[in-house]
Amino acid sequence: MLQNVAASVSVITSVDINKSDGVILTPVLNKISGVTMQQGTLNTNRITIRGIGARSQYGTNRIKAYFDGIPLTSGEGETTIDDIDLASIEKIEIIKGPNSTSFGSGLGGVIQLFSRETPLLESFGKSTVTFGSFGLLQQRLSAGYSDSKRNVLISYSDLQSVGFRANSSYNRKSFNLHAKQKVSSNGSLSFLGTFTQLKAFIPSSINETDLKNNPEKAAATWAAAQGFESYDKFMLGLGYDHQFSQKWSIQTSIFSNYKDAYEPRPFNILDEKIISLGLRSNVNYKNRLFSLPFELSFGTELLTEKYGYSLSENLYLSQPGQGSIQGKEFSAIKQNRNYTNYFLQMELWISEKLHLETGLALNTTKYSLKDVFENNSGGQKMPFTFGNVWSPRVGLSYKVSNGKNIFTSVSKGFSVPSVAETLTPEGQINTNLKPEIGWNYELGFKGNWLTNKVYTEVTFYSTQIENLLVARRTAEDQFVGINAGSSSHTGLEFLVNYKILELTQLQIKPYFSGAFNTFKFKEFLDGDANYSGNQLTGVPEKQFNFGVDLNTKNGFSVNTSFRTIGKIPLNDSNTKYSERYSLLDIKTTYVFTILKILKIELNAGINNALDTKYAANILPNAVGFGTAAPRYFYPGNPINFYGGFSVSYVF
Repeated sequence: MLQNVAASVSVITSVDINKSDGVILTPVLNKISGVTMQQGTLNTNRITIRGIGARSQYGTNRIKAYFDGIPLTSGEGETTIDDIDLASIEKIEIIKGPNSTSFGSGLGGVIQLFSRETPLLESFGKSTVTFGSFGLLQQRLSAGYSDSKRNVLISYSDLQSVGFRANSSYNRKSFNLHAKQKVSSNGSLSFLGTFTQLKAFIPSSINETDLKNNPEKAAATWAAAQGFESYDKFMLGLGYDHQFSQKWSIQTSIFSNYKDAYEPRPFNILDEKIISLGLRSNVNYKNRLFSLPFELSFGTELLTEKYGYSLSENLYLSQPGQGSIQGKEFSAIKQNRNYTNYFLQMELWISEKLHLETGLALNTTKYSLKDVFENNSGGQKMPFTFGNVWSPRVGLSYKVSNGKNIFTSVSKGFSVPSVAETLTPEGQINTNLKPEIGWNYELGFKGNWLTNKVYTEVTFYSTQIENLLVARRTAEDQFVGINAGSSSHTGLEFLVNYKILELTQLQIKPYFSGAFNTFKFKEFLDGDANYSGNQLTGVPEKQFNFGVDLNTKNGFSVNTSFRTIGKIPLNDSNTKYSERYSLLDIKTTYVFTILKILKIELNAGINNALDTKYAANILPNAVGFGTAAPRYFYPGNPINFYGGFSVSYVF
């Protein structure tokens, strides 16, 4: 039960996801206090938890993500969840901070996605269409079957958008298959397979003048090169669960990821391939210790990943108007990435009211590189490791009264540098780099009031990070990682859910959540610059969410969401900030059935109903080369509309 967990854990259900347009997770994740998802385009985003990962340049790192236990995080820590079709997600659990020993104790936390299953003893077929502004068209087909021994769900999705900005067309096709088969009275097999095919053009970031006057334009170089990214991606997982007895059980899975990507950019053309293979196993033991309820789990997660890329010249300037033209290859690298996580967790009910959680994780990460350009056999780099990183955790939860708990925890997390961050401009591994290490302290309250009509959460936390990893820009497309000091992440998060009216015919449920952040560099020396005491770059100091959900018995519902994002420091020197902004989203839905077996859903909605001009994503520490102004901003969509319908046949 989440109320007894001595950590801050947020749960998002498929019902919550359905309150949005169903295209992207951004408005859904941004309702969670302490979580910020900045969305430049459908394929350009960055997720931060409590400010961790805020200074990442183009993606999400310092946070781990899993889909049914299969890592969505690469061997070097990059996480991509935006190409998972939202209709295939049943539930999302977000563990904030290094509070998840079994997943390696990442500094920012863990995002777990769980796939949808067919309801027990039911079969269905479903077709869904959504259309909207800027050429949005999403088509889905899904079907499922379930009986006492097996469960199968299969889905296909095609998402297209012309985009609000120039050079921002997007097309993603995805296929998902999830199946479970009971093979004995105590054992079951599960399979998850996904395939994604993407081609998404990249408008890139723009400067402040264009943000205010021409937000629909693309960066000039990216528009001229008609830059884009495309890839084919497979993810496969096979799991086996077995209950040996009432005391012993095991969950084991093997998984593999494959990605073949091509990205023409103004400064070069990137061709890359990634293939990984992994194993995850978890043994659980339940018993009584000195007559007290006791649970122990231990296991491992292993991953080996091979990554290869080549860089070629982009000759788009030689033939204007033709877009990217591939020239000579000038670099080719192969990398091997390996990590192992071993973990041990224990839970003990010291009394009926006091719950103890402890855990310990051990991580080892290794990288090796080989320069294969022109068959350079002498280019092998010796494997580099950050050694063993230990991550302990202890937490206590105390039941004050029925439905009310206080908790506290202390935990240690870490984040290792990516391969790119370990490289010097000469292509050598910087063996002086150390992993970021952070101690996290939490004190919180979870409670129900007014006969469970009101639910509240309040959490105060402080994360102190040493060996802070920062990216120093050396060229338009090149960054060097350095350990530049330490940072302090202190904040207050809160949530209030209120069932203000709960009648047979009508339910009205307002909610309010938010976060107050004090994120600062404690010590930060970058060359001759001293940024100690400055605000952390790339994350808002305040974030609030308010909404009202209205549901009627006859199938009509209205969901409203109003969120406010505070100003964001754009650079480490804190000389520039983005502007504070607020967004209002509204969705209406009507569901009815025909002949008891045909379920029809009609919906329509407005995103950014107030037509706010805002920066939806920030490029921290952008540098203007030559006479060009720094391009800090990815403009958010103006007011836009969508509508759709679905038809389900249940039998």
